[in-house]
Amino acid sequence: MSTFELKTHQIGRTYSQPHFFILNKGQNSGKPLINPCPNCFVVTAPTEKEKHTLYHLSMMLQIGGFYAYYLKGSVIPFISIDDCRNTLKDGYTSLLNESKELQKHISIVSAISRKEAELQKVISKMADLKVSYIQSLFSKKQNRATKGNKNLINRLA
Repeated sequence: MSTFELKTHQIGRTYSQPHFFILNKGQNSGKPLINPCPNCFVVTAPTEKEKHTLYHLSMMLQIGGFYAYYLKGSVIPFISIDDCRNTLKDGYTSLLNESKELQKHISIVSAISRKEAELQKVISKMADLKVSYIQSLFSKKQNRATKGNKNLINRLA
């Protein structure tokens, strides 16, 4: 059984045990984070391996929409600490009996996430390339127009 603890993060507090953070406000509630933010919970685990497992399990639960079911609030949705803890605990215990299967699923989701990050970088580079191309296109036209205006001014003078 997992012996993780989930508490509300206090800004400025440091943790000695392996830990990660879970966003608790907004549409991305339940999203695991490496670095803290003002609206997050902290999950501490006894070992790095268990932290890694819980981090990726939390990611799978957030992507799968399991935390979204518990969102409350009309303006800024949030998840309560008990709902977050119970969802994470239920997800962990349901997959605990299949420890090797869980690790397999985690490695597959991790590989997909890495590939997604690589593709996001490629998409970002393509967007930058498109902007550069368009800017160079218009700067060439602007240079031609400027040269045409200079010729016209010279002829009038």
